[in-house]
Amino acid sequence: MARYTGPVCRLCRVEQKKLMLKGDRCKSDKCPINKKRSAPGKDPKARPGKRSDYGIQLREKQKLKRIYGMQEKQFSLFFDRALRMSGITGENLFVLLERRLDNVVYRLRFASSRSQARQVVLHGHVQVNGRRVNIPSYLVKAEDVIEIKERSKGLVVIKESLKEFGKSGVMPWLQLDPDALKGKFLVSPRRSDITDLADIKEQMIVEYYSK
Repeated sequence: MARYTGPVCRLCRVEQKKLMLKGDRCKSDKCPINKKRSAPGKDPKARPGKRSDYGIQLREKQKLKRIYGMQEKQFSLFFDRALRMSGITGENLFVLLERRLDNVVYRLRFASSRSQARQVVLHGHVQVNGRRVNIPSYLVKAEDVIEIKERSKGLVVIKESLKEFGKSGVMPWLQLDPDALKGKFLVSPRRSDITDLADIKEQMIVEYYSK
């Protein structure tokens, strides 16, 4: 399975936005966005050029793709699926991305980042409706129960990540029992519910793939 292996903080600097790729580090003073570091490969004193419409659309697509930790081929397949669904394509895309198992594990606070959640899933620590699922792109459905396998409940990385639940809770379309390390995907979210990604302009992404 192809994956990005380079420095992830560089990706945030490229987009000039916190993509939350390194969990707690992104919330600390070590984050390069907090330090207002310029985009890599550019003279910090250089005047920024005006972006074309295509450039703006590309950056929106890249931001969303990188936030969910996906490669181009997989992301385009998700877009094609959203395009075939009834309704608004951009909103459909967000719903599909939020239904990914690695994202749900991250949203349930079982991991501090989506990349860490992907590892938790790949290593077989997660069950869906009582059955082990180790496919990060598995699409969770309404009323599915997601839990940490009994033998994995003592993992320090999961316990540490779960501390965030006491600070921020979980998204309204999820339900979590922190003691049992068990959660439920109540319903597919609406676009307006995904408040932490409100600045992503999904229409730009639709226009990018429509060219």
